[in-house]
Amino acid sequence: MAALRLRLRPRDTVARWIALTTLIAMLTSLAFNALFIQLAGVWAYPPLAETGLLEKTASITRVIEASQTSQRERLAEAASDSAFSVSWHASREGLDLPDTPDAAYRTASPEAQRLFNTPTRRVEAYQPGDWPQKNGHYALLMQLTDGSWLMFSAPSRSWGLAEGPRTLIVILLVLLSTSVVALIATRRLAKPLQHFAQGARRFGVDFRAPPIEPVGPHEIRQAILAFNAMQAQLQHFIKDRTQMLAAISHDLRTPLTRMRLRGEFIEDPEQQQRLFRDVDEMQAMINSALEFFRDDARLEQATQFDLAELLQTLIDDYRDQSIDITFTGPPRRVYFGRPLGLKRVITNLLDNAIKYASEPSIELRQEEELVVVRVLDRGPGIPADSYEQVFAPFFRLEGSRNKSTGGVGLGLSAARAIVLEHGGTLTVRNRSSGGLEARVVLPVQEH
Repeated sequence: MAALRLRLRPRDTVARWIALTTLIAMLTSLAFNALFIQLAGVWAYPPLAETGLLEKTASITRVIEASQTSQRERLAEAASDSAFSVSWHASREGLDLPDTPDAAYRTASPEAQRLFNTPTRRVEAYQPGDWPQKNGHYALLMQLTDGSWLMFSAPSRSWGLAEGPRTLIVILLVLLSTSVVALIATRRLAKPLQHFAQGARRFGVDFRAPPIEPVGPHEIRQAILAFNAMQAQLQHFIKDRTQMLAAISHDLRTPLTRMRLRGEFIEDPEQQQRLFRDVDEMQAMINSALEFFRDDARLEQATQFDLAELLQTLIDDYRDQSIDITFTGPPRRVYFGRPLGLKRVITNLLDNAIKYASEPSIELRQEEELVVVRVLDRGPGIPADSYEQVFAPFFRLEGSRNKSTGGVGLGLSAARAIVLEHGGTLTVRNRSSGGLEARVVLPVQEH
């Protein structure tokens, strides 16, 4: 059973990606570090014991020391080459050597003592950093048994690196390798998450959007599949609700029609008008409720449109009705959403401003990643404790619900529902200078 569970366990998971990213980052850092150490062994100033100079000088010293004094200078010249020079000097005077106190202690290693028999002879070692000028070199000064001196010199590499720069480069390579591996891994995880978020936003503005393709690690794919299942259930629920409301609409209107026909036979004109008034009010309430629940605008597919032009079109429509509405905002603002739904929102807000106040106006502006539409008026406003209550279905500030006062209290509820489906907010508040402000805040949708 344990082996079966291991076989069924998914391999492409977020946890494994995190662990794999950490492991690869560490291995990459070690690989870069090892590569640099190899290169630094060629570039950097190696210690004197690692240059091979000691072994070479020991052999040459024994040969020259065994020769006659008159032949030593010529033998030293013969032992020199382009990368290694040997010179014989009868005395130490005249040698241009830096003042380095620890020059004699650099050959105190057991290997140097074995090669040069240092307890019985004087040996001084110099490194490139001992010279005050930049073109320093390796040098080994050795005293022979007769008191003369041999000078061994080897040039240093001008591109050598000191310990400090080498450490800094190693740290930078570790950071670079870790950053590259982490960037690749995070993009591997972030891309399916971004794809998931875009699909969710698309469904927010268009409930008929296709299901999201399940991609990415196991956990993200499971979340996408769960979201697709929820999306399918919601689409099925909306379809069933639409069919049910169509049936309710037919079943309710039929008895109302019969009531109105029977009212024609009532001889009392006053009673007849009361009946007709009640029937008309019930018909208006049914139509408004069905329109609110059905809301054909919600079936609209999201698309790109010019929001500023839509507002200008509304203003022109009201101007044809001899109603002047001022507009403030850019001449063009492309937005991705449902134009009919947003047109219904602004129309509802303008109707309220015209019906219950005066001097209606519209403002459109951009705030970072948001689009803000403000519908303003000059009127009595509303009580502060009713800022949220006005969005409740069937709520009205005045008690009556007849045709003269307009509607049954569902306009603002439908408007807020449409704005929420766009991922935005709809709020109202009183203006400090008098009147009411209805603010629609819409996020800029990606598509």
